[in-house]
Amino acid sequence: MKNYVDVCASLMEQLPKDTVHVREPLHRHTYTQMGGEADLFVTPKTYEATQQVLRFAKEYEVPITLLGFGSNLIVKDGGIRGIVLSLKELDTISVTGHVMKAQTGAAIIQASRDAHGAELTGLEFACGIPGTVGGALYMNAGAYGGQIADVLERVLVLTEDGEFETLYKDDLLFEYRRSVFSKKRYIALEAEFHLHPGDRTVIKEKMDELTLARETKQPLEYPSCGSVFKRPPGMFAGKLIQDSDLQGTRIGGAEVSKKHAGFIVNVDGATATDYMNLVKHVQQVVKQKFDVELETEVITIGEDRMEEA
Repeated sequence: MKNYVDVCASLMEQLPKDTVHVREPLHRHTYTQMGGEADLFVTPKTYEATQQVLRFAKEYEVPITLLGFGSNLIVKDGGIRGIVLSLKELDTISVTGHVMKAQTGAAIIQASRDAHGAELTGLEFACGIPGTVGGALYMNAGAYGGQIADVLERVLVLTEDGEFETLYKDDLLFEYRRSVFSKKRYIALEAEFHLHPGDRTVIKEKMDELTLARETKQPLEYPSCGSVFKRPPGMFAGKLIQDSDLQGTRIGGAEVSKKHAGFIVNVDGATATDYMNLVKHVQQVVKQKFDVELETEVITIGEDRMEEA
């Protein structure tokens, strides 16, 4: 398995030193607090620098992986080869009239708060989603009856060839927890949301209501990747897991939450292997008991173990 640090030496010389991190532990950048090392962890500060990284990766055949806040992600214990690209430095949000423009490294929670501050309604559902704007686009993130597809107008992206392109809502092929970003290797840079004027007090009340519901029902006291499984048609994954008597089941440091069965939490230094093994165990038990195939919502990336070139 190839290690790409030496291959990327010339790229490291071209970019500011504070934007390139060699053999970066990815547990520092995921909500589960798990994951091995990235060969290179790059945090460009401009669209042009992002384009430069993408074009370099294409020219030298270096794999490139986009990472947001890692809130719906499992990074395997062997880490990620090549370049892990984080857009966390691209986090500007601006509002003009009813239009919000948000760079994709910004927190979607912050976008929701800024919409409230501008007396705009439409993003209240996102007030508790712990991810970036880019991650929300990728997953068509949603909660409590709202989703990104309801408010998005257009997105500025980099294509696989490193060209800037604007995609409109219909181009994004939104489905339940899916979008064009899971089918094509676009890198989203900036999203434009069309919102509606609203009453500041009413917006705040709605956000407070959703925040309370989330804090009451979800195990926020532990690291996790959020809801692990998609909702089966006509059913609830959490209810199936609960009725399978799996709450509290542990493998290593990973546990099926006792508070919400749809979550698997890192209670004691869990590894990604612990986590994935527990996911498989839950799937097997639910299949055996109810003949239902639980499909994962969480995305798993990376290598099982590090091997030197």
